[in-house]
Amino acid sequence: MALKPIESLFFTHPRKLGQFTTNSISPSSTAHLAVQPLRFISLPGSFRQVKHQTKILNVTSRGAFSHNVDLMRASASCFATSAFSGSIPGPTHDDVIACYVPVYVMLPLGTVNLKCEVSDQEGLINDLRLLKSTGVDGVMVDCWWGIVEDQQPRQYNWSGYKHLFQIIKELDLKLQVIMSFHRCSGNLGDDTMIPLPSWVTKVGNSNPDIYFTDKDGRRSTECLTWGIDQEPVLQGRTALEVYADFMRSFRTELDQFFKDGTISKILVGLGPCGELRYPSFPKEYGWRYPGIGQFQCYDHYLMISLRKAAEEIGYPCWGHGPEDAGSYNSRPANIKFFRDQGKYSQSRSYYSLFFLGWYSKILIDHADMVIMQANQIFKGTPIAAKVAGVHWWYDTTTHAAEQTAGFDNSWMGDHYEPLVTTLKKYDAQLHFTCVEECKSMQEEVDFPEAVSNREELIWQVLAAAWTVGVPVACEKAVPFFDRNEYKKIFKNVKSVEKNRIGVHLVGFTYLRLCPALFEETQFSRFKHFVKKMHGEEILDDCLC
Repeated sequence: MALKPIESLFFTHPRKLGQFTTNSISPSSTAHLAVQPLRFISLPGSFRQVKHQTKILNVTSRGAFSHNVDLMRASASCFATSAFSGSIPGPTHDDVIACYVPVYVMLPLGTVNLKCEVSDQEGLINDLRLLKSTGVDGVMVDCWWGIVEDQQPRQYNWSGYKHLFQIIKELDLKLQVIMSFHRCSGNLGDDTMIPLPSWVTKVGNSNPDIYFTDKDGRRSTECLTWGIDQEPVLQGRTALEVYADFMRSFRTELDQFFKDGTISKILVGLGPCGELRYPSFPKEYGWRYPGIGQFQCYDHYLMISLRKAAEEIGYPCWGHGPEDAGSYNSRPANIKFFRDQGKYSQSRSYYSLFFLGWYSKILIDHADMVIMQANQIFKGTPIAAKVAGVHWWYDTTTHAAEQTAGFDNSWMGDHYEPLVTTLKKYDAQLHFTCVEECKSMQEEVDFPEAVSNREELIWQVLAAAWTVGVPVACEKAVPFFDRNEYKKIFKNVKSVEKNRIGVHLVGFTYLRLCPALFEETQFSRFKHFVKKMHGEEILDDCLC
């Protein structure tokens, strides 16, 4: 096979690298420089465009990407303005404060146990009644694949969920349900063990390549690799068919709760923790914050995909994973593939462009296929995808932790744009799991070298979503009870003091229902928080 001219890869690459201005990109011409993309952001309801002029910037470990925040805020502002263009005035800052944002509370992970029975029914009912008294809109619950379809393929046991949903309905609460196609254990806040279905585990025992795999051959058994989405290796079915059959059975068996409006939204599980990302930072293999994580593409099926992609562009020698990308707890400055003054960040070698483009495209393709199925099955009910906020190393040029998680978000592109475009195609919402202020978590205080920047990441994701008209809801990554945390969440959810543009998030999920929430001071604080989220005038002092 004849090799294609190297420059042509910028136009044939899966990430559509032709969108970037590449007038004379070469290692020599771009040494120590970063080329910023030329972007035209079309906004709904308006002919306005935000033009990001091409810039050549000195590459530094911090701030090389931060100038984009002004663009993000400008595009979000134009989106809000375009929605109220003409003679109709836009919403005021006070209007945003007074808007109604639904509040849901996540139920405990083991609310339905491994026998598909409601755990501690009496205690749960008492807790739900107390929650109802606060004015919350409803609750969110995981619907575990490993419980419902445990023994045999296509044999579903929905009894515990039918019972649970009836309890919630009788208390006049709404319900958001997560299609949880992952294992529960080993992650932050996991207090119970819910494995994948036993019949899937048996398949994995004979064919471990159904799991994501790192460069050292270690398998992540938390969820199935996206490499088998279209491979009939699960007793004759593909992973996509398995997910679709599960969702279709749920829609049929729980039909009454759709018809009466009890179920208000379906969140579609897309990866570990139900989030759309690769399992790149597993604690079971020793990862600790702020390690960059590892690429998870070494199972048989993803490697076939990688080799095929390399052959299709005429460079079969690129059909392998990076050889210099470090280990789970590496820092980008010490790793050739990610080092700020290394080949990657100076010119992004042609191989790295190809590999990271392929790696991120696999993530987008998986989301596209699963959400398309969910959109057809749950037609008439809002659907959403949960996206992880990988915030550490955000203020470096390479965004290494995001890259290993599947988000190609360095200075050569914005991976959140194709993601929200995919969601928009199926009228899906985005649930974002990163709404804390920068430095609000102790790990960020302890590791300042991780140059985390939650605020800019939040703004980048919000701007990308709002620009194409995708609604965004959020949840906090860990439980919180502090007064200041409530105030931070309120300001982020309603975009207070950040932009004053009249756009806010469409929902908030409190993680999670627990005994500490019902302590007198905490319960009073939470009740006032709910009222503020619903637009009632509550003084901040009431949160103390």
